[in-house]
Amino acid sequence: MYKIFTVFSLLFFIFILWIIYLADTGQNSRFFELIHGVPFGDKIGHFILYGVLTFGVVVATRFRVRKIASFTIFSGALYVTVFAVVEEVSQQFFAIRTLDGVDLFADGLGICLFSGLSYLLKQRMSFQNGKINTGAENSN
Repeated sequence: MYKIFTVFSLLFFIFILWIIYLADTGQNSRFFELIHGVPFGDKIGHFILYGVLTFGVVVATRFRVRKIASFTIFSGALYVTVFAVVEEVSQQFFAIRTLDGVDLFADGLGICLFSGLSYLLKQRMSFQNGKINTGAENSN
């Protein structure tokens, strides 16, 4: 199962990079036309793209977690968060792009919601395997 999620996450990441490339170079695509035809389509797109990527990367990294201050976060969610912030900040270097805090907020909502779904999947997998999951076995 983890190999499938690894391949899926890699392919999905490449898809997101392709979308970023199109946006950064000012190219148009049917994908953009579809998004712009839906109210708040851009924000919904950010939410879904970064959420799905988070879910895939969390599972691909076998639900590993990291402690940051008093918070425990999935390593995969941390990786996607760093990527989202870097990508959004990088837009200031392109004349046709703008740094948009609402896009970053939509990314964050997707990352948080899909991290929660990842947590539920992890709990369900632990229950089905007959183990009580304390979370200690996944900490780095």
